[in-house]
Amino acid sequence: MSLRTRFPHLRQDFTASLVVFLVAVPLCVGVAVASGVPAELGLVTGIVGGLVTGLMRGSSLQVSGPAAGLTVLVYEAVSAYGLAMLGAVVLAAGLLQVAMGLLRWGRWFRAISVSVVEGMLAGIGLVIIAGQLYAAAGLTAPASGLGKIAGLPGALVDALGSTTALVSLAVGAGTVIVLVGWRKLPSRLHAVPGALAAVVLSTLAVLVLDLPVATVEVRGLLGSVDVPGLDELSALAGVGVLGTVLAFVLIASAESLFSAAAVDRMHDGPRTEYDKELVAQGVGNTVCGVLGALPMTAVIVRSSANVQAGARTKASRVLHGVWLLLFAALLPGALALIPLPALAGVLVHAGWKLIPFRGVAALWRAHRGEALILVVTAVSIVAVNMFEGVLIGLALSVVKTAWEASHLQLEVVDRGEGPVLARLSGNATFLRLPKILDTLEALPHDRPVQLDLSGLHHLDHACRTALQNWAERHGRPEACPVTVTIPAVAKAGPT
Repeated sequence: MSLRTRFPHLRQDFTASLVVFLVAVPLCVGVAVASGVPAELGLVTGIVGGLVTGLMRGSSLQVSGPAAGLTVLVYEAVSAYGLAMLGAVVLAAGLLQVAMGLLRWGRWFRAISVSVVEGMLAGIGLVIIAGQLYAAAGLTAPASGLGKIAGLPGALVDALGSTTALVSLAVGAGTVIVLVGWRKLPSRLHAVPGALAAVVLSTLAVLVLDLPVATVEVRGLLGSVDVPGLDELSALAGVGVLGTVLAFVLIASAESLFSAAAVDRMHDGPRTEYDKELVAQGVGNTVCGVLGALPMTAVIVRSSANVQAGARTKASRVLHGVWLLLFAALLPGALALIPLPALAGVLVHAGWKLIPFRGVAALWRAHRGEALILVVTAVSIVAVNMFEGVLIGLALSVVKTAWEASHLQLEVVDRGEGPVLARLSGNATFLRLPKILDTLEALPHDRPVQLDLSGLHHLDHACRTALQNWAERHGRPEACPVTVTIPAVAKAGPT
């Protein structure tokens, strides 16, 4: 059997893998540096995403690696517990993802409100932008999200008083300008990814002009790998560490599965098997944890580049992992030439794209409650932290859903004589019970009452019991009778 017969789409997958590799290199390095870890660890995660997760079943065309969406959480974890604990946290998160996938919980992540996920990404984008503006100027950013934003005016004043900071800012700004303008250039240039072009041009400018700009610190691929020991694994029992692990699991899984749904809309090939994809992500994160690397998710930027480049099978993402491995092994010195403000510019651009400006405006016009959840989630992440911000968004989403599920219309028709008609329609739940009882108890006692419940779609036990008690009291023998029309849903339920 010839190679072409066995791999009929090898040419398309080979070309796509090169495109994805060129997209992945600056993002892997940039995410690692922004996360406060050695640059090589970003490449390690990218390699594992290609060679391990890429070989597994789930979603055949989406590509995994270090993601900007986890940058803030990783930075917080490393700051709080140290770099040595990162591997243990990622290892535990990966094992939890595998367990959830085997228990077929992957599909439930699709039930998470899109507004919460978009709010999460928007909050992350705001923190990334604020933090990387400091990095672009060569300054140290405050630890908290609010501190980063509040300190920007002072940082600008400091930068204006330093020639070195201004030069560094100029390199970062130039990187952003290239990224924004790259898509407007002739289409034949688009074969080179904008992020790669921006970083290469910034690097050449720094070298040619001999600019005083900080560059990436290189440790070597093997020198950066840090396998977690027994001390780190035992520290996983701490409450704070467990909270971080759960945050990794929730955010990485949600981002990966939402990315899979987006990628499915881009092609006509096999659909994603969500539980298997969650297992694949878990296995990849388990390996990354063993190596002490960054956590991984499916990354929409790389995945969309893979589809648009014509990939047909998982071979493209596996090959992109091969190219990353060869680059890290054979050209490690190339990393030391990359200016840090150039990577900051790449991350500022990535953070900006995480904020759904148009989506918020459209959501506000159509569903203001969902827009509010998005904004509150984003603000909470900036004001508090990643994990608690997402929990606030989820709680608000549940409250909104419960409130909408209890939507009820109560109409009272009183013609001045004869029976009074009280008609309920919608969903009668305990959340609306005070309003229902206040209205019914205000009805006259000296006239018959017709309580029409036939328009109800749902009548919960609390409401059913309360209405029965009210009818018995209001229609007692010495008073005028109460006639109740029971809906089919209540007739089928317990009395």
